[in-house]
Amino acid sequence: MKRIVILISGRGSNMCSILDAIAAGELPANVAAIIANRPEAAGLETARARGIPARLVDHRHYADRAAFDAALAETIDAFAPDLVVLAGYMRILTPDFVQCYRGRMLNIHPSLLPLFTGLHTHRRALEAGVRVHGCTVHFVTPELDHGPIVIQAAVPVLDDDDESALASRVLAQEHVIYPLAIRWFIEGRLHLLDGKAKLDLPQDDRAALISPWTV
Repeated sequence: MKRIVILISGRGSNMCSILDAIAAGELPANVAAIIANRPEAAGLETARARGIPARLVDHRHYADRAAFDAALAETIDAFAPDLVVLAGYMRILTPDFVQCYRGRMLNIHPSLLPLFTGLHTHRRALEAGVRVHGCTVHFVTPELDHGPIVIQAAVPVLDDDDESALASRVLAQEHVIYPLAIRWFIEGRLHLLDGKAKLDLPQDDRAALISPWTV
């Protein structure tokens, strides 16, 4: 069975959605380890409670980003993963680190990339007045939030939305599409080819989201 390592910085809600998909038999993978860069990351306790090896590589204990990334890579490689999954991992990775896992490291971002890279995506979506917002799973590349897109989910932006309401609606879709993208990779149906994400599965051209939609 293919092995994945999950990197987190906080509570790990996307991590939990991945673990739940595995437990439900929907994702044929083994989580070899969960690694956090912050000792207060609540996801570490979740991992231990589920019997998954949990490791801390605290970025504050290293002189610079390169030294931290080298230690992180050493910790990851000890578990020999087929795929590295960033799940709310709030560190910018060095190009050398990213290159080590080229084509086998995924991230999820709370916007419809290439819109709203970086932080505060929901606030910026509301300020921009967009009618749809969402989330994106992508391969990780050295340029932040610019890797080849694997899958996206869109949600409507309602007139009475605040940042919290919109974030909640998007997060629910993150929990759907991230385990799905990981499953495609594990099953050998997702590849990075010529700088683009390629899917070996039938696709449907009928899906559409219209917003606003009145009832």
